[in-house]
Amino acid sequence: MKTEIPRHSSCVGEAWMHGMFKIKYTHPIFNDEQIRNYCEQLFSQACQKYEIKISELGFDNNHVHMLVDVGLYSRPQVAKMLKGYTAKKLFKKFPWMKKPKHEGGLFWNSGLWNPSYYLESPKDMKKIINYIRNQKYGKGKNKNQTTLNNYAS
Repeated sequence: MKTEIPRHSSCVGEAWMHGMFKIKYTHPIFNDEQIRNYCEQLFSQACQKYEIKISELGFDNNHVHMLVDVGLYSRPQVAKMLKGYTAKKLFKKFPWMKKPKHEGGLFWNSGLWNPSYYLESPKDMKKIINYIRNQKYGKGKNKNQTTLNNYAS
């Protein structure tokens, strides 16, 4: 059980949000295990740098879900910090992604993340945690989870 309440300069408590960032042009880059694992490391580094907590992280092929405590930051600040940090470092490690299209690049003259994002206070924490863990590349992937394709057919 939690015993210590987080304290900030002007408030006490936590502000947990369910977040989702989508890859620009919906390229399925997270099907690549090396990119996915490195991106997970980058989210951890960004959280340390900006003193943000992420308790859950789950990847699908072209987006990432997270449960993040935004602390004193606004939602746009959190999105900008996390997306900016991860994109810069991913492009540095995988420069082929920024190459022109005819050379196999995916994001020529573009950023990594779609400019839109989702950050919302969860209504049911247990359901959100389960949802994040059951993403395609989540930590608790339920192999029997119904996908949209299976549901629609």
